[in-house]
Amino acid sequence: MARITLSKLRHSYYPNPSGPEDYALKEIDVTWKDGGAYALLGPSGCGKSTLLNIISGLLVPSEGQILFDDRDVTSLAPDQRNIAQVFQFPVIYDTMTVRQNLAFPLKNRGVDPARIEQRVAEIAAMLEVEDMLDTRASGLSPDNKQKISMGRGLVRDDVNVVMFDEPLTVIDPHLKWKLRSKLKELHQRVRATMIYVTHDQTEALTFADEVVVMQDGEVVQIGTPVELFERPQHTFVGHFIGSPGMNVLPCEMNGDRAIFHGHDVALEGPVTGQGGTIRLGVRPEHIDIQESGLPARVTKVSDVGRHFVVEAMVGDSAVKIVTEEHAPEQGTEVHLGFRPDKTRIYRDGWIATEARA
Repeated sequence: MARITLSKLRHSYYPNPSGPEDYALKEIDVTWKDGGAYALLGPSGCGKSTLLNIISGLLVPSEGQILFDDRDVTSLAPDQRNIAQVFQFPVIYDTMTVRQNLAFPLKNRGVDPARIEQRVAEIAAMLEVEDMLDTRASGLSPDNKQKISMGRGLVRDDVNVVMFDEPLTVIDPHLKWKLRSKLKELHQRVRATMIYVTHDQTEALTFADEVVVMQDGEVVQIGTPVELFERPQHTFVGHFIGSPGMNVLPCEMNGDRAIFHGHDVALEGPVTGQGGTIRLGVRPEHIDIQESGLPARVTKVSDVGRHFVVEAMVGDSAVKIVTEEHAPEQGTEVHLGFRPDKTRIYRDGWIATEARA
């Protein structure tokens, strides 16, 4: 396995890019530690696949370097990088048995037959497919086909990184959680460096130790699932992580005080910087319905099972609240309280408050 470093990486599909808008990937600096589980998370068109193709060697970046450990692999072909890749659609040979499919990457590299047999047995046990080793792949269900595709990526023990490109997209929803759990278990057992590319926050947050969130070709935050939820560094992260996402509300500043529809709102700490477009950010989970505070009118209540999602209007601003208590009825006049340690200012999208120690 390898530590992967992306240094000052930029890429444009234009031969002569003239400005930032011409770059599919803006400057990216990321390091993934050897043996870690990572996710690239972002909406379609944000640059995830471009970055994955650059790491795998299918694209040469316009600028910057890719290092495996301290070896510069920027200009190396895919077959010289020792990478395994699992795609959206299972890449297996339908005419071969499961055993033959798992053995193929090793057989193709001239590995000793005894070692092939041992390794195939190990991976089959991990995937819980021992009883189908002699079944032809064409007869497998879609989820089992994807399991075998994963196994083909994991069977080699000489790979630098295993990359998963939205591998659960074509899997039925009721089977996705099984494969997510299995993939997490596999990582814990083999300790391979794994990078999981997805637009699905649930897949990213349940698989990865650390998530790279991308928007419009740039990295807006790198952090653990807890860090992304608890302290989004950008309003996009607040929107994209969480269901419902973070409330991003218009406000004014009076010194270090935020004014929201004429009411003072306490913040997590001092405000930094000057100018720009100011917004107040607070997650629905960090708003309480209480006896006093911001006056609001309830416009909608949704019972989602584990809790209620309450939508209310403060002036002309819509605010969402998550509560596990009995929810007020639609049309009720209520008061809201924002938790000060979880309420912050964003300036031009980026966090602009310092957290108190």
